[in-house]
Amino acid sequence: MNLPIALNRIRSKPWLWSFLAALLVWLATLAFTAGEGAGALTSSALSFSAFFVIVGVGQMFVITTGPGNIDLSIPANIALSGAVGMKLMDSQNGLIALGVAGVLGVGVLVGCANYALIRLLRIPPIIATLSASFLLQSMAIAYGRSVRIAPPELFYQFSTGKWLGIPYLALAVALLTVLAGYLLTRTRYGRWTLAIGQNMRAAELAGVRVERVRWATYVLSAVFASVCGVLLAGFSGGASLSMGEEYLLASIAVVVIGGTSVAGGFSNVPGLWGAALFLYLLVSMLNTFGASAGVRLILTGVIIIAVIAAVSGRKTLRSL
Repeated sequence: MNLPIALNRIRSKPWLWSFLAALLVWLATLAFTAGEGAGALTSSALSFSAFFVIVGVGQMFVITTGPGNIDLSIPANIALSGAVGMKLMDSQNGLIALGVAGVLGVGVLVGCANYALIRLLRIPPIIATLSASFLLQSMAIAYGRSVRIAPPELFYQFSTGKWLGIPYLALAVALLTVLAGYLLTRTRYGRWTLAIGQNMRAAELAGVRVERVRWATYVLSAVFASVCGVLLAGFSGGASLSMGEEYLLASIAVVVIGGTSVAGGFSNVPGLWGAALFLYLLVSMLNTFGASAGVRLILTGVIIIAVIAAVSGRKTLRSL
């Protein structure tokens, strides 16, 4: 195989770039620390990246449905679901199933509410989900203002435990991404989601049930955010009202950096993991170098803008 063919194959797989970026940042961090803590850094990266991937999967499906579609209710949903889950479980192993069921119910209700604002009231998705986030945050404040409740021991062990140095959570989320990839590429729902993102009007004329697919997509995103909320509460030793704040930017960043088109119609599931690892390792590297939180946020924003510009540039070149 000659070099040009190999390079073309690499370019055809945009998810490889996010993993390459994560690898370079990981090597730079280890070079600065003389290789100390490599195992701990890798394990932590897998644990925290798993939360980014969970919300990223749901956000990816929403963004795939076309321009303007985005879920901004994710942080508030995480806070509310974490509080609901911990209260329902009440630190008892026997109530874990009840807590998980309650959280899934919250996700379905939030997704239905978001879509109702979009469809029935004709509110743009960005405004609708942002408005919903204020309501959800208020509910989280009212519901979760009591004393912090610790997660059940079994739930805590699952959220923080490891097998051969690999977090249980990372293994579970890896399986989840495989299922998401199958859903996107091998099912009618996934093909319809891609078709809507490419051209909604053409998809509708072809017999795609556009509004039903959009409803399912917003519900899916909300359910993933709710699952992230309860797992994050278990990992952190309890729910807090601010635990979802960083996931608004993260849920968008992992989708964009991972290779999914912001214009819709094209998704990249493997890239979510590469982007999530890159974002966490980037923060770890900046902390190791002594950079402030402000520098971290600025750099993340610059990276997202650069990726969007690069994607737009490639589309412009193809159209010439």
